[in-house]
Amino acid sequence: MDIEKIRELFPITEKGIFLNNASQAPLNLLVNNRLLSYLQLELNPIHKKGFNRNSIRLPLSKLLGGSPEEYALTTSTGNGLNIIAQGLKFKKGDNIIIPELEHWNNSFPWLQLQDKGVEIRFIKINADKSFDPEAIKKLIDKNTRVVALAAVRFNSGFRPNLSEIGKITQKHNALFIVDAAQAAGMIPINVEKDNIDIMAGCGFKWLLGLHGTGFLYVNKRVINLIKPVLPGMYAAEKTYDKLTFFEDSRKFETGTIAYALFDAWSAGLELILKIGIENIYLKALENTDLLIKGLLKKI
Repeated sequence: MDIEKIRELFPITEKGIFLNNASQAPLNLLVNNRLLSYLQLELNPIHKKGFNRNSIRLPLSKLLGGSPEEYALTTSTGNGLNIIAQGLKFKKGDNIIIPELEHWNNSFPWLQLQDKGVEIRFIKINADKSFDPEAIKKLIDKNTRVVALAAVRFNSGFRPNLSEIGKITQKHNALFIVDAAQAAGMIPINVEKDNIDIMAGCGFKWLLGLHGTGFLYVNKRVINLIKPVLPGMYAAEKTYDKLTFFEDSRKFETGTIAYALFDAWSAGLELILKIGIENIYLKALENTDLLIKGLLKKI
């Protein structure tokens, strides 16, 4: 798509240059119009059809890798990570590895497990705010159950080598869990190529959705290691007096979600698919170089 045509979809560009998508993306017209259309259906729901959850799962798999059935719909990154933290079976003496100064959504769910006798090991952050895969090698051992980190650090922008860390983690039979909130939709991520077992994210940042939308990816290879903790009517077969969970990531879903928000979000995902994450990423690098060059002139 032409860059000017893309800008026309974001009314905020008429008033200024917006640089804060990693906090919250500005609403675009496609998502706005889809939301309004859904609300119109709510005014007269006689012929309303149910929301198709695959309208989110399918584009997410195209954008981030994996298969649609490996994605569950959640309400936020923290919601997804807590489903995993509470669904894994830990014992006293197990350990979890996370970076120092990690975002609260990817620290609080793990820190709470200390009450169960789980040890939290912190990856030391370098002076330049980075950390190396080698630092994880020094911490990981046979009792490590999880290595959890953000694909893009919220407080520095640092991007760890996901693929390399995933290899280290898998070699030690631990789970590699990624917080994709600051990354999904902005930088190229492929859960398979990057050796990611589990990934949680939200819709309201680079994925062009609204607050209250999110996802949880669980690789089918590890799905049976996690017990659902919030089962609702969409997590299992519709049978009475018997609980038969689905054998894919739907088992981690609960009851009704904000269908209006998710239906609108699908328009944002369609836009990203049309533009291409690689193109978005290259344009962001170009803009970053332009900013750095201009700021250096001011020094």
